[in-house]
Amino acid sequence: MSRGSGGGYDRHITIFSPEGRLFQVEYAFKAVKAAGITSIGVRGKDSICVVTQKKVPDKLLDQTSVSHLFPITKYLGLLATGMTADARTLVQQARNEAAEFRFTYGYEMPVDVLAKWIADKSQVYTQHAYMRPLGVVAMVLGIDDECGPQLYKCDPAGHYFGHKATSAGLKDQEAINFLEKKMKNEPSFTYEETVQTAISALQSVLQEDFKATEIEVEHYFTEFDSCLVLEGPKHLLSLILRICLRVAYSFYYKKSCFFVILPSN
Repeated sequence: MSRGSGGGYDRHITIFSPEGRLFQVEYAFKAVKAAGITSIGVRGKDSICVVTQKKVPDKLLDQTSVSHLFPITKYLGLLATGMTADARTLVQQARNEAAEFRFTYGYEMPVDVLAKWIADKSQVYTQHAYMRPLGVVAMVLGIDDECGPQLYKCDPAGHYFGHKATSAGLKDQEAINFLEKKMKNEPSFTYEETVQTAISALQSVLQEDFKATEIEVEHYFTEFDSCLVLEGPKHLLSLILRICLRVAYSFYYKKSCFFVILPSN
């Protein structure tokens, strides 16, 4: 962090520079990219899929303890890109908020309500000097009873928007360019096409073959009447083999980390 570049205005989060910039918020966006992770989310006609890289920094670490995918409730998930420590704090608070919402109102928290709560929290952190912005971009996904599949992205500045497809992290702009071409004619992706588009976008951006242990996938779809949380890639193996043979050749049953959350009525 260079103090000279900000002319002293990067020392306090609550002070605008003469150009109208908040340097500490901009540094939070840089912290997200500094994590070296690229995440992609795609919304289909009846499903949502998010995929991200899984990097284990130390060979002595248990791979199952390293994840950027977090279930908030049985019907809501969150993909965090950026600083993992900040992400875990945000996830814990989001779980508490979702539980309180259900206790108060008697039904599950909608996707857009959770996204708004996360964005509001991030925005408040840009107004007070005693808290720094969270170095996390959060993708919130789930199935809404009225609107169907929903995908929202919340950034450290407090913005949140619904997306048909989006990306976050190191190579987010390259991924967005790829997704814009795929979504140009506003296709209604089926479940398989949604998963295929997300994985192929990540592979195209990274421009390299990756092992199945190096990615994480979470997806929601509306074909089922009950909620089930599963871990393990067996239910996705046949699909991955069809859409990404170069990825699936090293597919391990025990080491991959996949989450499926199926919404109830």
